[in-house]
Amino acid sequence: MTAARTAAALSTRSAWHEVPRLQVRRFAAIAMAEAPALAEEILCEIQREYPHLPVVLDDSGEPMALVGIRRAIEVFVQHLEHSEGRPTVPPGVFQDFGRGEGLNGRSLDSLQAIYRMGVRLAWRRFADIGQRVEIPPPAMYELVDAGYEYLDGLVDQSVRGYAEAAARQAGERLRLQRRLMELLLAEHHRGDPSEALTERAARIGWPLPAKVAVGVLLRPAREAMAPAVGQGVLLDMEYEQPRMVVPEPDAAGRSELMHRALAGWSGAIGPPVPLTEAAKSLRWAEAAVRLMERDLLPSGEVLYCTEHTEALVLLQPEELIDDLALRCLAPLTHCGPTHGRRLAETLLAWLETRGGAPEVATRLGVHPQTVRYRLRQIRELWGDEIDDPDRRFELELVLRAQRLRGELGGMRRRRGRA
Repeated sequence: MTAARTAAALSTRSAWHEVPRLQVRRFAAIAMAEAPALAEEILCEIQREYPHLPVVLDDSGEPMALVGIRRAIEVFVQHLEHSEGRPTVPPGVFQDFGRGEGLNGRSLDSLQAIYRMGVRLAWRRFADIGQRVEIPPPAMYELVDAGYEYLDGLVDQSVRGYAEAAARQAGERLRLQRRLMELLLAEHHRGDPSEALTERAARIGWPLPAKVAVGVLLRPAREAMAPAVGQGVLLDMEYEQPRMVVPEPDAAGRSELMHRALAGWSGAIGPPVPLTEAAKSLRWAEAAVRLMERDLLPSGEVLYCTEHTEALVLLQPEELIDDLALRCLAPLTHCGPTHGRRLAETLLAWLETRGGAPEVATRLGVHPQTVRYRLRQIRELWGDEIDDPDRRFELELVLRAQRLRGELGGMRRRRGRA
């Protein structure tokens, strides 16, 4: 209904207001007397059209729908009689109708269709009463407009109840989902967690997967909206760094779906693990995020830990790697920072290629003669230890770690999955 028509219906110069008060009172008296029968007629028609609609009784044993319809008719008729402002929709019952639709997982479409049916049936009865008391047609046309405006109010009440139910259900689901995630991500379980997992997952309709991957996210902004990861992915936004549990991460299309859903976010997704070992995947994801915050792993996107294994393995146990580096690289202590770094780069290139001076030179982008000179120095510094497999392994380990930290340069880093 347009604002102009609403204003006309409420105006003191409207056709309805020009009807003599005696006729208006006669109309209202008859309509009020016939309200119970009209409510019964409307409810019967609704039940005929919608036979599967549940019948809910109030405390007195009367159908709530009948009470609501009758009360809505009475309030509307009282408004017509007194003509004071817009008709006020009776609260409570119609909110309950919307709330019931929401709690039972139904849409509001059928409820709105039912309301429109009720208005049509009520209009037929009011039109008949209007003829009996000789209400002029222009006034009755205004009555139709007022009826549909009143219908809008009924729908608004139901929408409010529906929204309340939806919010309550969403809140309860989030609470249950959080409890499930807490159990999944617990480091230690008392006994076999399978039974508890099954029970908690069933309460939110989450099929238990064989494997999961756990993600840790970095918010693009403090008030950022949750990413649309879909219902199958468990997401907890209550953490400063939100967590998510991705079921069957290796399933076809899963990676592409996650990539689209997490656009604009950054963070890390841990390796796939059996369901009961989700805490392990979480640990790796947290480790990756810490490295991202230190600019040791690329930021600005959601990384997969399985694609950065080398960095995670070598950069995580810093104290151990640093201690090993002190021992393994002790021969470089007296070489000076610049020369020592060049020898370290040459040593790493040689360990990785196991080749001769030309191949190492190509890798480093220097002259082969320079490489031969450096390799002679390396052999002088380490002596026979440089031929020991265990010592060569330790040297490559600590040098790779230093390269990942950006402490070594001058060579082309290998890209791709570690």
